[in-house]
Amino acid sequence: MINVAIIGAGAISPAHIKGYLEFPEKCRIVAISDIYQEKAAELVNEYNLEAVTVKDYKELLDRKDIDLVSVCTPPYTHAQIAIDFLDAGKHVLVEKPMASSLEECDAMNAAADRNGKILSVVAQNRFLNPMMKLKHILEQDLIGPIVHVQVDSFWWRGHCYYDLWWRGTWEKEGGGPTLNHAVHHIDIFQWMNGMPSEITAVMSNTSHDNAEVEDISIAIGRYNSGCLAQITSSVVHHGEEQQLIFQGKNARISSPWKLKASKSKENGFPEEDTQLEEEIQRAYDALPDIPYEGHPGQIHNVLTAIENNEEVMIDGYQGRKTLELITAIYESASFGKTVKLPLKEDSPFYTREGVLKQSVKFYEKTKAIENFGTNSISL
Repeated sequence: MINVAIIGAGAISPAHIKGYLEFPEKCRIVAISDIYQEKAAELVNEYNLEAVTVKDYKELLDRKDIDLVSVCTPPYTHAQIAIDFLDAGKHVLVEKPMASSLEECDAMNAAADRNGKILSVVAQNRFLNPMMKLKHILEQDLIGPIVHVQVDSFWWRGHCYYDLWWRGTWEKEGGGPTLNHAVHHIDIFQWMNGMPSEITAVMSNTSHDNAEVEDISIAIGRYNSGCLAQITSSVVHHGEEQQLIFQGKNARISSPWKLKASKSKENGFPEEDTQLEEEIQRAYDALPDIPYEGHPGQIHNVLTAIENNEEVMIDGYQGRKTLELITAIYESASFGKTVKLPLKEDSPFYTREGVLKQSVKFYEKTKAIENFGTNSISL
């Protein structure tokens, strides 16, 4: 039986709790920690857990009955919490984004390596049937070499969203939607298409003058093959339509699933390639469903890896790649120049201090609400 502790009792923690509860034969939750201990107690009661609650996660470091820790706290705290638990001999599943800087990512991976423990970074959208199937179709190369990718991570958040004390600042949230909302789409993008060789980006804050960070960014990635990718990260898009489109030389496929294939007429104009469309659709339909999706899917992967001493599907090095791409977007947009990948330690954005010093601050955050409640907020 794998004993689990949850660090952070905020909005994402129920997804972890529900995920672990799907596997009672494999694990049990024995502790929840939050600086607002009453929030941890509410979760214990809501989910009828036999778990202790603590205010300071460090009270759990020396407990021998904890094997795995889910880190569900604000991004700027991820690195220290993860490293502390890895050094205490625990496996760690850390929420996205992995950390506030590449330097922190490297320190987290070093801690996992020196202690021989699992560090997995949450990317639950990889564990969705449409995403898994899309990746498998891409790997079959039926659509031909990729020539263009479109990533639309469209979200909408009201002005008061950034009133919460840790949101909307480079110091505590680490960035705007490019880091905290589009991270899932950017992760899927680099997982499916690999890392571009360079990034050119712009960003702005159009609608949230209570935040230092951007509320929209647009980036262009270029590959050595000539393939181009456009990535839009936003919290100003009504409707929140989200999609990833892969244009191959022979056909286009996307999530949500859509398929179109063209072939050339004698004059170069397109006509539908129904034969190829049918072949791709048959391949897609033949792919099996995965047994668990979303957070339960990734949690099952981590639990199984612990049981069988196996590698996890998404480790800290995969998590670092996603943050590296996001960091390149911020560096490019902040300096108004194209940034080459991979980023090295001499990048001005490699450290958290560099990010805080170099990032564009659009507005001064002057309002800080301590906590959002169900019906009210406390100041």
